[in-house]
This record gives sequence, structure tokens and C-alpha cells, in this order.
Amino acid sequence: MQRDWVPVFVGLGANLGEARYALEAAVQAIGKLPNTRVMACSSFYRSAPVDAAGPDYINAVIQLETRLNAYELLRAFQALEILAGRERPYRHAPRTLDIDLLLFGSASIQSRELQVPHPRMRERAFVLLPLWELAPHCVSKDDLRRVQDQAIQRLH
Repeated sequence: MQRDWVPVFVGLGANLGEARYALEAAVQAIGKLPNTRVMACSSFYRSAPVDAAGPDYINAVIQLETRLNAYELLRAFQALEILAGRERPYRHAPRTLDIDLLLFGSASIQSRELQVPHPRMRERAFVLLPLWELAPHCVSKDDLRRVQDQAIQRLH
């Protein structure tokens, strides 16, 4: 029996190497995952690291539909990060590619391996602004007000 398509929102970020190219390549690679299709990509945004050091990030959010379960998607994202040269020498280290599962349908997942909705997404302008662009119903005015002091710039 085939699963139904699940709407998914994914955060992308990079601040090492050719960050914008890394995000564009990630969108293409995610679109090639089995039983997964990219429905939309937000604008790209430049933002300062939050709770971290290093160069500014380039961020975006993509909207998918998938028949994979959340854990299969997580493993696929981690494999793509590794292919992009991602290393994890310490928490919040600069990165060549970061792919975060933000929302997986209406699921609430709390495990050691995965938390959905993403536990810090409502604290970060670099997630909320591109998510609002794609799905304004997923972001409240209060959410946006709480992050209004975070420096972020929409890129063209």
C-alpha cells in the first residue's frame, strides 16, 4: 500500500564555501529523492549566525510533498549534508550545508533523533520569514514580532 503525500517544510542554510550554490544544489538533490517532490522555494536570505560564530548564512525554506516517513527524510537530508562536505566538530559550527526538517504535515515527533515541529524554528527570523513567504498560515504575527530585532536581508 502506498502512503499519501505529506506536505513538508524544510529549512536550508549554509555559511561556508559557495553557500548560495550549496542551497541551490540541495533543492535540486532533494527534488530527486524517491517519492519526494519540491513544490516551492522561498527567496534566499542573508542572516548573521544565531548562537554561533562565523560568516553570515544564506538561508531558504522549501515546501515538499513526500511519501517518505519523517525518519527516512531525515536520513536522506543527513546524507546530502555529508555529500556537501558537512562536518560537525562542535555544536553550532559553521557549515557547508544544513538541512532541517521544520514541519512534517501535522505530525508532532519527539524522539532523541528527531523533533518536529523543529524546536527552535519560532525563535529564528531566518526560518520564519522564508516560511511566511511560502505558508503565511504557519507563522503568526507574534512569531514575527519576537524575531524582528534579528538582522536579516532578503536577497534577489
